[in-house]
Amino acid sequence: MNKKQASIYGLVGVVFAILVYVQFRTWRNFDWATFWAQTDHIDLWHVGHAIALIYIAYIMRAFRWQIFLRPVRPKASALGLVAPTLIGFTGLAVLGRPGELIRPYLIARRHNLSFSSQVAVWAVERIFDIGGFTFLLIMAAFLATAPKRLSYYADFQKAGLFFTVLVVGLTVAAIVMDRRGEALAAWVERRFAHLASNFGQRAAMRIREFSSGLKTIHSPWSLVQLIALSIGMWAVIAVAYKEVTHSYGAEPLEIPQTQVLLLMGSSMVGSTIQLPGVGGGSQLATIAALEHIFDVPKELAASCGILLWLVTFVAVVPFGLLLAHREHLSLRKLSKESHQAEAGETVRPAEST
Repeated sequence: MNKKQASIYGLVGVVFAILVYVQFRTWRNFDWATFWAQTDHIDLWHVGHAIALIYIAYIMRAFRWQIFLRPVRPKASALGLVAPTLIGFTGLAVLGRPGELIRPYLIARRHNLSFSSQVAVWAVERIFDIGGFTFLLIMAAFLATAPKRLSYYADFQKAGLFFTVLVVGLTVAAIVMDRRGEALAAWVERRFAHLASNFGQRAAMRIREFSSGLKTIHSPWSLVQLIALSIGMWAVIAVAYKEVTHSYGAEPLEIPQTQVLLLMGSSMVGSTIQLPGVGGGSQLATIAALEHIFDVPKELAASCGILLWLVTFVAVVPFGLLLAHREHLSLRKLSKESHQAEAGETVRPAEST
């Protein structure tokens, strides 16, 4: 771990500690006996169904990436992208943010493509992720009936509008990058050339990478497919969330499907604060949303928040590790190599664990 990564983790650790402290002060009267009693009554059938849905979402991600690859690798198999997808998300769960680039690194290596091209695809994929979720959130916030019963309904609508503005902004930026990417990169390179550490060159390189990633959307039909897959994938994840809350058989957690999207949004925002193998922000944000928005008792909220994190984020780890072991891959080596490749260094393929 270099000094930059150590500093980032130190900052994240401090923020996480503050969040834990705030929760501790809030939960001074936390009843652990009630917590374990609530957890003990979970219906594992619903949990298993939720895990299966999360794996389906990973498969949908692989099919979506296969569409991105069509211009350069038209014969690429979507099923062949499932293993790198599962291994990549396992790296993210186990290593935290340092494992985030494992997936594009593996795909680039397996299909003999430049790593920068797949990092660009990964960046474009983020726009479709946010867009797919935002579409569902807007539909729920402004058209569905159930969210109107929430005391925080106005905030629900504000969240939908915030995500909409974010998607519009990202889309406009993507269009500018697509049409004027090279000119913008050249301007950034000149404007910031005087800064240390070749900041201007590195920023220009990222702009060019992102611009090249937009070239993967090669036809209107591909765009329609990408949008449909993105919305469908997040709809599947929303049902998985509903299955987890329903598994408790408790009335406070019988949350309507359209309201579940607000819970998902809080989890997504919280996931920006994450420690390797521990998570942190996602669980705390989900627990806070359950307690303060849906009026779930704190012990039940804590149990459900942890279970949601395990199902939606950690459940991929066993199968992902199995695939990595079968292919003699080390997650730490892959993470190191992916960051070396991002820095423009020459790397050798990762070998045994």
